[in-house]
Amino acid sequence: MHRKHQILNQKSIDALLKNRFRGEFLGLKDLPHPNTFKDMDRAVNRLVEAIKSNEKIVVVGDYDVDGVTATSIMRLFFDEIGYKAEWIIPNRFTDGYGVSTTILERIDESVSVIVTVDNGISAIEAANECKKRGIDLIITDHHIVPSQKPKAYAIIDQKQLDCTFPHQEVCGAQIAWYLCAALNRAIGADISMQSYIEFTALAIIADIMPLKHINRAMVERGLVYLNNSNRAFMRAWRERFGNSILKADDIAFKMAPMLNSAGRLEDAKVACDYLCTQSIEEARVLLDELVDLNERRKTLESDITKEALEIVDDSKPVAVVASEDWHEGVVGIVAARVARKLEKPSIVLTGAKEYYKGSGRTFGDCHLYNLIDRHRDMLHKFGGHSAAIGMSIKRSQLNSFIDAISADAIDICALGIYEDPDILGILNFNNIDFELYDILQKYEPYGEANPRPKFISRDVNIIESRAIGAEKNHCRYKFEQYGVYIDGIEFRTDIFIPPKSRVDILYTVTLNSFRGEDTIQLLIEKIEIKD
Repeated sequence: MHRKHQILNQKSIDALLKNRFRGEFLGLKDLPHPNTFKDMDRAVNRLVEAIKSNEKIVVVGDYDVDGVTATSIMRLFFDEIGYKAEWIIPNRFTDGYGVSTTILERIDESVSVIVTVDNGISAIEAANECKKRGIDLIITDHHIVPSQKPKAYAIIDQKQLDCTFPHQEVCGAQIAWYLCAALNRAIGADISMQSYIEFTALAIIADIMPLKHINRAMVERGLVYLNNSNRAFMRAWRERFGNSILKADDIAFKMAPMLNSAGRLEDAKVACDYLCTQSIEEARVLLDELVDLNERRKTLESDITKEALEIVDDSKPVAVVASEDWHEGVVGIVAARVARKLEKPSIVLTGAKEYYKGSGRTFGDCHLYNLIDRHRDMLHKFGGHSAAIGMSIKRSQLNSFIDAISADAIDICALGIYEDPDILGILNFNNIDFELYDILQKYEPYGEANPRPKFISRDVNIIESRAIGAEKNHCRYKFEQYGVYIDGIEFRTDIFIPPKSRVDILYTVTLNSFRGEDTIQLLIEKIEIKD
């Protein structure tokens, strides 16, 4: 909060937010044609042939929200056209990631076609096995393409060099949607593909895709469909959590973590069944199960984060921490929390046998994939993208690996000079009102590449502060500046600033609805006491 920032008013905030898009407000009419994807026509023609010949098709997904929603799109589409296709979401603990030789052992010899969604671009061994067994492997993925691609029947991945699809950053569920849209046209099924956009909206937000170009268009329309959806999963959701309008933040911080908890702790099949069921009774039961899993996930995550921060070597430019008994399913979330707390990239590993395995999350401008890729030869398995990676490594190699990436990180990650790019500027309390809130609402949905604006207010007086919540780990404040009083809340904190303190605050502007009355509230990210 020490860098010089411009002082803002409502007009300048509106102009700055509008400038993020530079005329890029696209709609669904602007969606590129499916055949701009390399191998899309080849994949569709093979699936049409399989459907006409009644061959056995298996869809292999992934256990995160993107993979679950991509699988759900394929599952529901095949159900809607009346074709019995099988589907598998690998179990994180028994199967590992994506289509693999372990998964192929579970697939019947009579299967002719396997379609991956949100995985497969690194499945060299599995592709070779498919070839041996006479299975046509169609890979649909959105991750970075390695130097050696699998030998598959077709590969649909926008990051291939010879792919003409114009947008690099799309998620697996979007590509699954495109495949179904192209197949829908090819077989003349006349299915409404717009109704499936609610699933792509979930995935785009959960997989932290940039909310620009077609991603923004699909999320905006998807939110409309979700809020008007008669699908059982949304009816159960509204019954349990109320009928308030579902926003991008609700997906990012409530629905997506809940859906993810199934794959993190047990089996993602629960989440897929929840999204796909047509029975409201079953949806209620599955939602109860997901809520319970998410509560367990929160407890595990909190406990492991605390342990990780106690033992991490904070002197290193990349925080790498490992333990034998941490739960594999939550190390990715813990890595994100450690990265935010220490303001540096973080890798969290677990494993009691020969290998550690885990996840990394970046911080600031560090391209984590490129950093780790330099030392791929030290790793057993590796994949991911600029902001997040998954990896496994021999325990005996860990210290050498830490030294290697630490040396590179100093040169390529510009650590230690990070300034939060989401800070729009300095805002005085006399400019914080419902008119400002309406301006901020115009540029929803917020997310990756369209971050929710953060503001700094300086020389603010704390009038009241009190710990709240069952564990007293949140703090509610009443602030004053220039005679204007505004309430604020800070979540998950163990530092409570007393009344009569003079502070600088970093926050986002939110709306607090209580007993039918709306008030402006500041969601506090950081407080610095003035000397």
